[in-house]
Amino acid sequence: MGVLDGKVAVITGAARGIGRAIAERFVSEGAKVVIADIMADVGETTAVELGGNGKAVFVACDVGDKASVDALVKAARAAFTGDIDILVNNAGISHNDDFLDLAEADFDRVLRVNLKGSFLVGQAVARCMVAQVKAGKAPGAIVNMSSVNAVLGILNQTPYCVSKGGVRQLTNVMALGLAEYGIRVNAIGPGSIATDMLKNVNNDAAARHRLLSRTPLRRIGEPDEIAKVAVFLASDGSSYITGQTIYADGGRIGLNYTVPVKD
Repeated sequence: MGVLDGKVAVITGAARGIGRAIAERFVSEGAKVVIADIMADVGETTAVELGGNGKAVFVACDVGDKASVDALVKAARAAFTGDIDILVNNAGISHNDDFLDLAEADFDRVLRVNLKGSFLVGQAVARCMVAQVKAGKAPGAIVNMSSVNAVLGILNQTPYCVSKGGVRQLTNVMALGLAEYGIRVNAIGPGSIATDMLKNVNNDAAARHRLLSRTPLRRIGEPDEIAKVAVFLASDGSSYITGQTIYADGGRIGLNYTVPVKD
């Protein structure tokens, strides 16, 4: 038996990267997962590889669109037990541009997915969880995906940093608003993780050296290391934790200098 045995989890942005790693880890811990993503082909393949209809299903969803989110919740409830026990708000995008050159449309596009999407899906699933509690069922758990860049800025990543700072505060207010129902809301703030989003940096020797010099553990994290934190926050192991952001960043936030790196 796993620590999530019998639970139903909705994970946004789960077709690949950190979201997929979380879905894989959840299935290994006994959960049934709904993989929500805009990438239908990749999402369908991921669902099949995770075990198919008995363990995982794919639902296409644009998290920044309320109608699409409502359809996701309806499909998720129909897929397994009728309940949703866990939500992981993981869907996210970024955009590189200097502050003075950043277009309004690009700023809006990133916040629409990263921040508004977390709000829309979080609210829709929380309403289901509240109804379940009122029906005498166990309260659920919500995990939002923030970032070290909620605290640490990057010159050419204005909308991403702003959106992740917003997710950090959204986590706090969601936790306060849902505490009376026993529903816990926490966030993960990843540092540098080996995903497609980091691929360009990882393939550039100078950029990689710069990144590792700011990371006390002197390595890039793996998606499964974030997935393990998600399991903890979704499970009874964190039953007295709510409103918190756990930074899985190799020590980066606490560093006030650089460390030597082996090339």
